[in-house]
Amino acid sequence: MSASTDKTPSAAPEHDGDAVKPSNFLRAIIERDLEQGFQPARHFAGSPGDAAHHAAGPLDPARIRTRFPPEPNGYLHIGHAKSICLNFGLARDYGGICHLRFDDTNPEKEEQEYVDAIKEMVAWLGWSWNTPDAGTGSDTVSHLFYASNYFDFMYRAAEYLVTQDLAYVDEQTAEEMRVNRGDFRTPGTNSPFRSRSPQENLTRLREMRDGKHPDGSMVLRAKIDMASPNINMRDPTLYRVRRATHHNTGDQWCIYPMYTFAHPIEDALECITHSFCTLEFEDQRPFYDWLVEHLAAGGLLARPLPHQYEFGRLNLSYVVTSKRKLRQLVEEKHVSGWDDPRMPTLVGMRRRGYTPESIRAMVESTGASKTNSWIEYSVLDGYLRADLEGKAARAMAVVDPVKLKLQNYAEVFGSLEHREACSAPAHPHLPELGQRAFSLGPELWIEREDFMETPPKGYHRLYPGNKVRLKYGYVIECVGAEKNEQGEVTAVLAKLVPDTKSGTPGADAVKVKGVITWVGVHDGIPAELRLYDRLFTEAQPDSGDRNFLDFINPQSKRVVQGFVEPSLAGAQPDQKFQFERHGYFVADRKDHQSHAPVFNKITGLKDSFGK
Repeated sequence: MSASTDKTPSAAPEHDGDAVKPSNFLRAIIERDLEQGFQPARHFAGSPGDAAHHAAGPLDPARIRTRFPPEPNGYLHIGHAKSICLNFGLARDYGGICHLRFDDTNPEKEEQEYVDAIKEMVAWLGWSWNTPDAGTGSDTVSHLFYASNYFDFMYRAAEYLVTQDLAYVDEQTAEEMRVNRGDFRTPGTNSPFRSRSPQENLTRLREMRDGKHPDGSMVLRAKIDMASPNINMRDPTLYRVRRATHHNTGDQWCIYPMYTFAHPIEDALECITHSFCTLEFEDQRPFYDWLVEHLAAGGLLARPLPHQYEFGRLNLSYVVTSKRKLRQLVEEKHVSGWDDPRMPTLVGMRRRGYTPESIRAMVESTGASKTNSWIEYSVLDGYLRADLEGKAARAMAVVDPVKLKLQNYAEVFGSLEHREACSAPAHPHLPELGQRAFSLGPELWIEREDFMETPPKGYHRLYPGNKVRLKYGYVIECVGAEKNEQGEVTAVLAKLVPDTKSGTPGADAVKVKGVITWVGVHDGIPAELRLYDRLFTEAQPDSGDRNFLDFINPQSKRVVQGFVEPSLAGAQPDQKFQFERHGYFVADRKDHQSHAPVFNKITGLKDSFGK
């Protein structure tokens, strides 16, 4: 799409059925491959396996196979949504299957908690790794896999490379290996252990596997080319000794494969056709190809082999997506947890009130290119508003309340006890949602900003002598205010103008320029309103050498006590509303209770950040 320094428009584009899809070079690759019949003899045995396993299986019913392969060492964030939607979406669009695979080869950082959270978020975004069985059309087949279930094969592959003199055990220290690796200007130096015989290396590898050597004392390295201009090809590490309990395999292993060794093997065992990853893996592609080609030549992996393609990352302004920095925010309590509504984690965005549809629409609009792109946060909010506008029920709420006293209420209605029924549609364009009911009483809550004693030019709300309409109610005329000893307004005073109720013949008898929202003191529901804004004040808070914590927005969360109309008495956690005039809110999924409602502000009715 755009170059790495480019920005998308600040608002979401209009959508229609004839809209041209955004540029996506990955679609072009898939369409070319399918047109050319790129893998006519690809077999898939129904589960991951080696060459012999798949050779015994039928032709693969999937036209393509993709995968989303997260490491379960943290919570998914908005950047992951790009990869999720690309891999699952392209498989859907081209008659393929997408696998959800956990790249769980690093036991020190991975936990079952993250596995569960990742599955939950992929499903929340609207994707499934279960497909109908090709044979029955009704039963479902799961395409959920774990790299750790392939550890036996990975070790077998390591022994094969050693026997072919394509790998060796290196006993240099980490610092010696770093120095001898060289840099972009200096070729590397061969390890003194590189010339060992295959049998010697095989003995040492088995000793590593059997726990006969301490952690960090030796590694298995590929034997490629220490003078390669691509530093990733200078004998990369394949295995390390590390005693750690794995969430899936327990203490079965004390050596673990490196990601760059494991990932190509995982793709090949699962018969992945198109391995899509982000640009930072581009320099790893030569090793990816080297490894799967050698293992296929030895009869371990099935042909045709997978191919890796790289696409640009999606970066969203005003957030950080580094797992280390997100963890720092949580552990240092700058936020309340991984699901804090200000976090760019998908669990946080869900709690904030973002919808899967809006995230998918935003991701789709960015397409796929060979460059990293920066997307303005306001673009995501634009898609969110477009989604919620058509389905969020309306309600009135008062965020900064002050009392409005209607001094002639008893005179107009005959009694202070009378309650004048009012109503409004739950949604102006969805009559099937019905009407919402509330009532007028002698005292109402209004926004404090809706009254000024000496207003500026163009102010059309309440000031002495001015008339406004109470939305869905009557026209009133302001007659003054009550104040405390400090001179602060404690109540606004007004009079009802009779026979001006909305929806009645006299509604238009008095013309006014201002309309204000309100909630009855008698039937309004006290509510905690959490007013969220962007977590950072800078668009790229962690760019350069800057400390991202220096740019935390002190106004990113404000908690106020307000009032909402009685129609929200039955609001359920995660239910979303448009609070007329204020923006979109959601009943908090953790803290909201019927007797103690909590609503989070998702976004305003228009972008107002920094204004």
